[in-house]
Amino acid sequence: MNNAIYNFNAPQNEPNLSYKSGSPERLKLDVELKNLLDNTIDIPLIIGGKEVRTNNTGKVVMPTRHSHILATYHKASETEVNLAIEAALQAHKVWSNLSWTVRAAILLKVAELISGKYRALMNAAVMLGQSKNIFQAEIDTCETIDFLKFNASFASKIYGIQPSSAYNQLNKMEFRPLEGFVFTVSPFNFTAIASNLNMAPVMMGNTTVWKPATTSLLSNYLLMKIFIEAGLPQGVINFVPGSGAEIGNIVMSSPFLAGIHFTGSNKTFNHLWGEVSKKLPSYHSYPRLIGETGGKNFIFVHPTADPIATAVNAFRGAFEYQGQKCSAASRMYVPESLWDTIREELIKMGKDVRIGDVTDPMNFINAVIDQSSYNTVMEYIQYIDKSDEAEIIIGGHGDCSVGYFIEPTIAVTKNPRFKTMVEEIFGPVLTIYVYKDSELEQTLDLCESTSPYGLTGAVFSSDRVAASIICEKLQYAAGNFYINDKPTGAIVGLQPFGGSRASGTNDKAGGEFNLIRWISPRTIKETFHPATDYRYEYMIEQD
Repeated sequence: MNNAIYNFNAPQNEPNLSYKSGSPERLKLDVELKNLLDNTIDIPLIIGGKEVRTNNTGKVVMPTRHSHILATYHKASETEVNLAIEAALQAHKVWSNLSWTVRAAILLKVAELISGKYRALMNAAVMLGQSKNIFQAEIDTCETIDFLKFNASFASKIYGIQPSSAYNQLNKMEFRPLEGFVFTVSPFNFTAIASNLNMAPVMMGNTTVWKPATTSLLSNYLLMKIFIEAGLPQGVINFVPGSGAEIGNIVMSSPFLAGIHFTGSNKTFNHLWGEVSKKLPSYHSYPRLIGETGGKNFIFVHPTADPIATAVNAFRGAFEYQGQKCSAASRMYVPESLWDTIREELIKMGKDVRIGDVTDPMNFINAVIDQSSYNTVMEYIQYIDKSDEAEIIIGGHGDCSVGYFIEPTIAVTKNPRFKTMVEEIFGPVLTIYVYKDSELEQTLDLCESTSPYGLTGAVFSSDRVAASIICEKLQYAAGNFYINDKPTGAIVGLQPFGGSRASGTNDKAGGEFNLIRWISPRTIKETFHPATDYRYEYMIEQD
């Protein structure tokens, strides 16, 4: 393979297109939006490269217009899940033995197809199915491309790691895929994550059984079709929509389960981990468990911070994609000396921001993903509204009559351990605690210890030394830490993403660390001249 052409060692991040009115990309997007709105897609399972229809179907609706059905999908039963496992195991025999450069070529072709031919279609599917505006859909698509390109580059570095050889020997390292299949469980919020949960282990020679989120099926199905068009062999990835509990129970009962690649709730990941632990004696090897779960991401404001920049980045960090990013800002600590200015700016943006359908490009806020999410978020807002420990300063209302719309909501609490300062909400709610400037150290302790999570966090400060001290103090509170920036927007290859504590295993998607988890190294030593006498050299000398 020509490294100069494929540039394994120095991929570039996919540039975001502007989508200005009348631009070529905007015109193409409008065409695809209309096509998807005008046609209801039938989504089958894809097992061993073949479409499977069970006739046990569900519906995919638009979150911003939930009366509109985008697709119907077929649900897997025990029969189909077992077929998917068998297809993955059969494909493993060929896929695992291919040169890594062949696997990389397929990933790179997928990236090219998404970057060009299918960019508008993927963006349209993400907008309509997952309730993202143009900008949020575009960065999701670009991240999908980046994962594919950078994983090929990361793999080239990993396969190049070799031990030294000494006199009379040759040492080498083989990087084998895991023995069995990988179960991938993807979330609704990022198509890029769905792609990477499969393609990271696939790049290293593994095969997968993929349980996609029901609320992201439109884009995920199109993604699966692009994988196949790019030349992915039959059975390497098996697309199996359906009940997570039912699919999970069958998969985890297989002795050939080699690993789980997961993004979703802390509760679900804990359940999967517990079930695997119970079944350890039945597995051929210890399954690798790699998961990114929840977060209660913070912004800590130092008294020297720029209040305008702080307010703008807090608003974007909390409310882009309706707060449904794993990294979304959800709690904030503000010094009294800056509070009046920050409060004024936040209220101004809250009054100005537009909420509505994704097809109107001027809407910054769209719908939350489904009725269940809407109900959960509104319950938190109602809790705040009834409490004498907190006050809502913007937002606080929702309307699910047409779409699942919730106003961006900001609350101020007098209790730093108030419920919405502690629990993950996964919606457009930001809770702020205003601290006395003289109590900076105590407030840092609160920030560090209040939440069980450790995903992302940010500090805003014009004092670089103070920012460094705060960064050190909060080293376990955030796996991705930002100085003078919102705690969202990690870019593949630049800020590998993941957190620890209750936020997951911190295996850093978007970096080499994640790919290493999907291989099982074997060391091989070859001796040129083996020993021909059992005695040690000093024993022979005494003869």
